Amino acid sequence: MLDRGYREFVVDLADCAMMDSTFMGTMASVALRLKELGQGHLHIVHCKNRSQELLSGLGLDQIFDIHGNGARAPEFETLEQTPRGQSPEAEKKEQAETMLEAHEALCEAASENRFRFKDVIDFLRQDLHHETPLK
Repeated sequence: MLDRGYREFVVDLADCAMMDSTFMGTMASVALRLKELGQGHLHIVHCKNRSQELLSGLGLDQIFDIHGNGARAPEFETLEQTPRGQSPEAEKKEQAETMLEAHEALCEAASENRFRFKDVIDFLRQDLHHETPLK
């Protein structure tokens, strides 16, 4: 999406019961790329208290526009997802690459996250480097 010129992103957490580090890291990756480009924003809306605590705990409140429960999402074009049609091996590799990129973004967003996610990053790097084909 960034490569296609999109610069404003809205993530609506109204129905979000839980976030994992990969999801938060993916959002951090987008926000950091927008910062690098010098334009655009990542808006987090309908962010409940627990979600806000998770984001703030990782220092991500410094790179996102976070809006609480009553906030309305800015009006932007809604895009639909298209099916990928990849092989299982390619999907597994892409998922591992996405997870690695997400966790590296968390570390870039706040240096104290390096200790938190060092083992995850090491495992993902090793998994990608030593990947064997599925049988």
